[in-house]
Amino acid sequence: MRPNIEIKRFHPKWIVMDIVTMTARNLIRYVRLPQLVVFSTIQPVMFLLLFTYVFGGAIKTGGATGSYIEYLLPGILVQTAVFGAIQTGVGLSEDMAKGLIDRFRSLPMARSAVLAGRTAADMMRNIFVIMLMFVVGSFIGFTLHGSVSDAIAAFAILLLFGFAFSWISAAIGLMVKNVETAQVAGFIWVFPLVFASSIFVPVESMPDWLQKFANVNPITITAKAVRALALSNADQATTQTYALQAFGWCFLLLIVFMPLSIWLYRRST
Repeated sequence: MRPNIEIKRFHPKWIVMDIVTMTARNLIRYVRLPQLVVFSTIQPVMFLLLFTYVFGGAIKTGGATGSYIEYLLPGILVQTAVFGAIQTGVGLSEDMAKGLIDRFRSLPMARSAVLAGRTAADMMRNIFVIMLMFVVGSFIGFTLHGSVSDAIAAFAILLLFGFAFSWISAAIGLMVKNVETAQVAGFIWVFPLVFASSIFVPVESMPDWLQKFANVNPITITAKAVRALALSNADQATTQTYALQAFGWCFLLLIVFMPLSIWLYRRST
């Protein structure tokens, strides 16, 4: 027999079960909406093909990573994780507009399960998209030079980075409470971070004033870490430094935006 809601909110077993239930619900919804599948898969593939075949011949990477596709793909994977995180805020805004959040509130479930289930589902979606991007990249010339352990570390950084950005998106979605506004607000802050980073071009090719921002940009740091792990294009100490900095950014973002999102959720409901 399930305990009452007051006891259940503090019982780890029921909290985990509620999170699993909400995660499954969000994944089923994702599969049933073709537009979400297309947005999550076609867009990053188009970015990869566009920059590889249209701009790749004009972009110089300094010869440190071989062909441009080997430089580009790790960065595109970071971009994919970040863009995927925008859907967290949009989905929460949509659920609030439809009154689903109020319905969830009336159920005997832990409140934390709604946010945790949404971000967990988006992280699982990122797993699929990242693997798809890696397969596409392999067909057009990308080769994984790092060890298996390095590849696992790079994959973990990508997932954790996307998970951290999902909580930023969740906070934005809970603040604006409108689907259209959540979409606009999500892209407004993500686009400058993505394009003022080392995802598409080396930081050294940018103007001096922009390099100062790009070098501390968490997307640049994460892209460098994933690139170093995937390509073995840096010495071990440098690679470890990049990885630790990337993990540090992930944990910093989670420490700030996870409690903020939870507070906003409780306040809004």
